[in-house]
Amino acid sequence: MARNVLGTTLQACSFKPLTGFNRNGCCETGPEDLGSHTVCALVTEEFLAFSILRGNDLSTPRPEYGFEGLKPGDRWCLCASRWMEAAEAGMAPPVILESTHEKALEIVSLADLEYHALR
Repeated sequence: MARNVLGTTLQACSFKPLTGFNRNGCCETGPEDLGSHTVCALVTEEFLAFSILRGNDLSTPRPEYGFEGLKPGDRWCLCASRWMEAAEAGMAPPVILESTHEKALEIVSLADLEYHALR
């Protein structure tokens, strides 16, 4: 059973849009997930702009991949290192702790996640 950063059962992040490395709605991970898509975040306009500047356009639809593009207010499983990079730049989107996989703690501190937790 997958666990979240609080040590309890990992909760779903989003089914619309469908997120997760395995596209099952959860920020689960495994050996094939080299980016560690483990942080469930509520994306913001500022984060989406930041991500574009870092070479990862998450807002433009990519129908060939079944990706509708994200908009502010969507929940999405982010790479832990990208979330940390955004946090260091003051652009971190809010985090849903119950839906953030414990593996994120290998990259991001619980204190940083809690500071940015969705209230």
